[in-house]
Amino acid sequence: MISKPNIIDFQSVKRQPGIGHLLGTEELQKELLRKSIHMTIAVVPALAQLVGVNFALALLAAGTMFYTYSEFLRAQGTEIAFIGKMTAAAARDRDQGKFVLGPITLGLGAMIALMLYPNPAAAVAIYALAFGDGLSSLAGKLFGTLEIPFTGGKTLEGSTTCLLAVFLSTLAVTGLPRESLALAAVAASVELLPSKDVDNLILPMVVGALAVILFV
Repeated sequence: MISKPNIIDFQSVKRQPGIGHLLGTEELQKELLRKSIHMTIAVVPALAQLVGVNFALALLAAGTMFYTYSEFLRAQGTEIAFIGKMTAAAARDRDQGKFVLGPITLGLGAMIALMLYPNPAAAVAIYALAFGDGLSSLAGKLFGTLEIPFTGGKTLEGSTTCLLAVFLSTLAVTGLPRESLALAAVAASVELLPSKDVDNLILPMVVGALAVILFV
């Protein structure tokens, strides 16, 4: 007698809390790609030190404008080979068929930090944007079980990850644990706002302003 093979029902797996409801799905692959791209913004402080703030700003502006042009072409049905395909591959369901704003606000957020704040505040703000925002979303989708009300679906696990990521990155820059923890708590609170792509602007502005008070 031949027994039937065990078949994994991925639809039921998605509904089980605590194991990462995106695990093994196309949506998880998109989230990993999207957040990997997001966290590359962490190279900006080192770039600014290497080539100077003004040149780093010029590179960020050029990259943001190039991406904007690529998205405009994609909306018209024409892709710039690599950029267009990457954008389509990483786009959220809510962004399908729309102009994807995330990379634009990401570039602008890093530019705002460089323009408004001196070091180490600018570096702290950009690392909060890169790791706090980036890892919190990924952790929330992989491990999130406790949804926080009025946050647009954000979770306690994701918020805790944001706090830890900002604390560790700030501590690495400043060496001040108490102040780093206070800044991380504020960053985690700001990240909870249901602001979608606008958090790429709000988070570095708020974190940078507080970092100036605490560290400069």
